Amino acid sequence: MTYSRARIGKAVIPAAGLGTRFLPATKATPKEMLPVVDKPAIQYVVEEAVAAGLHDVLMITGRNKRPLEDHFDRNYELEEVLVRKGDDGRLARVRESSDLATMHYVRQGDPRGLGHAVLCAEPHVGDQPFAVLLGDDLIDPRDPLLPRMIDVQGRFGGSVIALMEVAPEQIHLYGAAAIKPTDEDDVVRVTDLVEKPDAGQAPSNFAIIGRYVLDAAVFDAVRKTEPGRNGEIQLTDALRELSHRDADGGPVHGVVFTGRRYDTGDRGDYLRAIVRLACEREDLGPEFRNWLRTYVTEEMQE
Repeated sequence: MTYSRARIGKAVIPAAGLGTRFLPATKATPKEMLPVVDKPAIQYVVEEAVAAGLHDVLMITGRNKRPLEDHFDRNYELEEVLVRKGDDGRLARVRESSDLATMHYVRQGDPRGLGHAVLCAEPHVGDQPFAVLLGDDLIDPRDPLLPRMIDVQGRFGGSVIALMEVAPEQIHLYGAAAIKPTDEDDVVRVTDLVEKPDAGQAPSNFAIIGRYVLDAAVFDAVRKTEPGRNGEIQLTDALRELSHRDADGGPVHGVVFTGRRYDTGDRGDYLRAIVRLACEREDLGPEFRNWLRTYVTEEMQE
């Protein structure tokens, strides 16, 4: 099959996970809807896709994920209440999520891993390259990553993954990439990939973070991928196959990211993300920073 290098216009956001690390909060509330200050984490991700020019967004969901659809839909009753109150500020914020993008939804069904979740997007995406954004990773809008990845994919073809250098003791939490330098400081050629390598087995300390720009050949690669780590169909394993090709869906390049990233999939990092973003808000930051400074000082004296 020949795959097109047409301009990327679609984003896929897998959001079918159970959020077990945040139980009991996620027993009835999707983890993607947990607030980061006053917006759910998933809205930051959709905003990032739209800022990169991707206005067609497909969300891969599962059971108990209906609140995601409701959040990006209109709420006419709430809007009418705010109109009657003359609360234009809150009205604009309520309408913001429903006006962001053209949203589509498909259920994954069985949670069989990220590779399988991406495969669920094939009928929507077709044979065009597309972006994948994981909801656990928030990329600060002041450090745009996705536009750079789209640019690299447009020039080199194949697929592009986001990489970040992490401490050696953390690499087992990620997919790890074997890389070769290119003529561009932040772009590398990926020659191999390992999903969550055992201690001492990682090919490098360059970890895959939750942004991908994928050639549609990844769908065939996923279909041929056997269950791997945790018995799941791993996207990393499918990309490993493509990384060994120079055509027919390959090669795979990486963009090395050194900007601000917030991992909301970990409870500690989730709390740190809230504190950092709240401190930087014009409306909340000054008062919150003063309180935080006083609180930390008092705690250190005890």
